Amino acid sequence: MDWRDQRIAELEATVARKSAELKAAVAVGNARINELEAELAAKDERLDKLERLVAELSRRLDENSGNSHRPPSSDGPGARGKRKTKNKDKKRSKTNARRKQGAQRGHRGHHRGLLPPEQVGHVVDHFPAECDDCGADLPKKEDPEPLRIQTTEVPPIRSEVTEDRYHVVTCDCGCSSRAKPVSTSAFGPRLMALITLFTGVYHLSRRRTVAMLGDVLGVTISVGAVSAMESRASEAMKPAADEAWDVVEQARVKHADATTWLHKGATRQLWVLASSLATVFRIVVDGSAATIRPFFGACKGILVSDRATVFVSLWKMKLRQICWSHLLRKFVSFSERDGPAKQVGNELLELTGLLFDYWHAYKDGKLSKKKLLEWMAPVRKQMEARLQRAVDAGIEHVSGSCADILAHRQALWTFLSRDDVEPTNNHAEQEIRDFVLWRKRCFGAQSERGHRYAERVMTVAHTARKQNKNAFSFLTACCEAHLTNAASPSLFAAELAA
Repeated sequence: MDWRDQRIAELEATVARKSAELKAAVAVGNARINELEAELAAKDERLDKLERLVAELSRRLDENSGNSHRPPSSDGPGARGKRKTKNKDKKRSKTNARRKQGAQRGHRGHHRGLLPPEQVGHVVDHFPAECDDCGADLPKKEDPEPLRIQTTEVPPIRSEVTEDRYHVVTCDCGCSSRAKPVSTSAFGPRLMALITLFTGVYHLSRRRTVAMLGDVLGVTISVGAVSAMESRASEAMKPAADEAWDVVEQARVKHADATTWLHKGATRQLWVLASSLATVFRIVVDGSAATIRPFFGACKGILVSDRATVFVSLWKMKLRQICWSHLLRKFVSFSERDGPAKQVGNELLELTGLLFDYWHAYKDGKLSKKKLLEWMAPVRKQMEARLQRAVDAGIEHVSGSCADILAHRQALWTFLSRDDVEPTNNHAEQEIRDFVLWRKRCFGAQSERGHRYAERVMTVAHTARKQNKNAFSFLTACCEAHLTNAASPSLFAAELAA
């Protein structure tokens, strides 16, 4: 063989080997590229998830009582000033900023009036000693219209201790008999009611209550005794609380709302059910329909509430009214986003603004009921049409909410056909606010007995206010009836008789 042929063969073998090595390297490279592409795709997917998570967390961070279901007490300092508002609200804020503090020009002043003579305990007459001009002595002659200045003062307060002595008397027959004690309590009903007022209505801690009783009344009492009296007061208030629940159950219109409550640090739910005559509270383990159904009783009348899913199986949709304040806050949250959601939110806010303008004009007597229904007809039609367009648009975090609102279509406009129904659930939110503030100070309760005490004292206090009854006087009557085994007083004596 020619040496050139041999060299060609060697080179061809080398080329074949290099080609094989190149193919193997390409295969390895392609495999690595595929791995990198898979890793990149996974990272892109993770990045998308993180971006969505950041967007969701940013949205939640911007939530406040004006664009979500969160209560005003959850807003931090300065939150109201930082809250995004519509242009007209900004204009109104600038107008208010230019005003001076205090009453504005034209404001009608409020002055303390004089009590009638029969309510004045002491009268002291003052006469001038001498004439302001010549200095002559003046007689004490009464002026038919003197200058009257009344000073209200609290008399010196001290506790009154009564010692009951139960003697043993021996009969001629030889039998010794002791007088039977009327009450074995070391504290009277008025003091028991006062402690209940301090801890359950004004929400002082037990230690502060002990300090106040010592400082103001000179009463020496332990924290444990305060807790024991709370337990007795809870039993004393039970008939009145049950009576309030019966009245609310039979009400034609009632408002419902819920918030969180704490049991030894664990979360529970606090529910309120309020009518025009009474307000009742209940602390339950959770907010499921099976748990809260006994609290709502026979489910009679119109229920004003938010769109909580628990009500779907609990109350008939045609007997409900969805709170438009909740919907307003939801629409505000839409308007604070970017893209199509912002436009949807602005349009829904404009329609909701018309709804409230017409409603307030009707309540102020500037609009007749016939005119209200006439003006609200196009608003209702446009509102439902805009919600449907938002559903069809498939906007994330918007279309689903709009679909749920439309699912409650039958409960959106009950206030137009019933004069006794309001379009908002503000009544229940105002009633539950005291409980929310109490929770922030006391962190809930440590026992079931504590939950029952909180429910009953707040039920009695809020209902007594609606009945124009003095809470302290009524609590005193309840405690006195409990200590003497007498009939419990009624919160609704005059109303039930009528």
